[in-house]
Amino acid sequence: MNDIANELLSAWDNGAVVPRITVRHTSFNWNDAYAVSAELIRLRRARGEKPVGRKIGFTNRNIWPQYGATSPIWHHVYDRTLVRAENSSATLSLANSCQPLIEPEIAFCLRAPVPVHCTDPEKILQAIAWYAPSFEIVCCHFADWKCSPAEFAADFSLHWRLVVGTPVAVTADIIPAFAAQLHDCTIALNRDGAPMDQGKGSNALDHPALALAFLADILATQPAFDGLEAGEIITTGTLTAALPVKPGETWQSRYSGLPGVKGLMLRFTD
Repeated sequence: MNDIANELLSAWDNGAVVPRITVRHTSFNWNDAYAVSAELIRLRRARGEKPVGRKIGFTNRNIWPQYGATSPIWHHVYDRTLVRAENSSATLSLANSCQPLIEPEIAFCLRAPVPVHCTDPEKILQAIAWYAPSFEIVCCHFADWKCSPAEFAADFSLHWRLVVGTPVAVTADIIPAFAAQLHDCTIALNRDGAPMDQGKGSNALDHPALALAFLADILATQPAFDGLEAGEIITTGTLTAALPVKPGETWQSRYSGLPGVKGLMLRFTD
């Protein structure tokens, strides 16, 4: 799978489209996909990129039919792909992106590893140091976003950039109320002031904390990857449809029902 990893890394660097993997390797499956992913992580570390967290994709089952998805997927976020917004605003160049889409999400920073085989959001949230609004910009290096679920996973699980807003601390005393707020919160997504879509916290695997549970559980079955560690930033998947972006646009998210979180503004340039 090393040849596929090198091809995808070159495509990522140059914003290029590559031929479908399954045309050349008709039996390409989930195990193959994560073998490619492990090699991509090794290659990126070798050239000086540092993993700082993870992205979880396809947690919003509402969009599965559009992409032929059948399961959530994950990949690392790197120091070179993480963008920290200032005063809830950021500007991002789309140079070398490939068919980019925007996804409004909720990001967490870990204070401890997420427990394995846990389905209680309150217990999972005990592992969280802070939360923040986030935008993930996802890209696909297969033409027209047409590929198999395993190919999506091999393609960096579609991660390109993660923009994270102002953190809000999570303390033990707020967790019971916070668990309910995460489930019930709503989000509105605008482009240049015009409404584009809306969503809710429960769109992420029924609860954003359960997206973290998915990640902890799958990593427990993948010894080729490092386990979760304190300090990692994890973004839990889009709460709305993933929508195409282009230079010159300004996108804004607005959250309701999450204490301390208003939203993010993101401007795109060439």
